[in-house]
Amino acid sequence: MLTIGTIVMGAEDVRRAAEFWGGALGYVPRDGEVDDDWTVLVPAGGGPGLALGRSVTPVQERPRVHLDLYAADAEEQAAEVARLVALGARHVDWDSYPEDPDFVVLADTEGNRFCVIDATHG
Repeated sequence: MLTIGTIVMGAEDVRRAAEFWGGALGYVPRDGEVDDDWTVLVPAGGGPGLALGRSVTPVQERPRVHLDLYAADAEEQAAEVARLVALGARHVDWDSYPEDPDFVVLADTEGNRFCVIDATHG
């Protein structure tokens, strides 16, 4: 059976992206250091890694694939959104929010979109 080993994201500045995602997720470079063109970040306790590869293609306004990061509840979601913004993420104007959303759309330091989900939301 196959499992997801690594999620790959493009980045214009791999070092900046690695600093953001390392801080956001508590991941560390698999090989102990970050390269200018490619790095893989891994969690301490196992699970999928996050690979960052240098890319010059523009970020998609509406990406077909993105990360959903789960928070335990609405309070944790708000705290995590604030922490991620402090690390360099930014809020994205998202015209497709439902009336009572369980997610907040952010962009990382490279403009890649991701969501922070309240896992207890209805």
